[in-house]
Amino acid sequence: MTDGNDARLDELSNRVGYLSGCVDEMSNRIDDLGKRVETGFAQVDARFQQVDARFAQLDARFDALQRTLMQVGGGVVVALLGLVATQV
Repeated sequence: MTDGNDARLDELSNRVGYLSGCVDEMSNRIDDLGKRVETGFAQVDARFQQVDARFAQLDARFDALQRTLMQVGGGVVVALLGLVATQV
């Protein structure tokens, strides 16, 4: 009876050892995945910084366009007022 129990304990010990190896392998795979995810997010952050810089440039261009339109519009208003003043 003792030999049977010893054999079962040995088999159980082997299975636990195998499962421990599986857990270690899975843990390493999860760590690798975590590193890849961090790298991916770093790349996404860098791309968002590039997009933010492009939007800043676009904002500056719209500001310049708005300033130009205001100047032209103001010039047209002054010219029309001058025309009306000379016609009266």
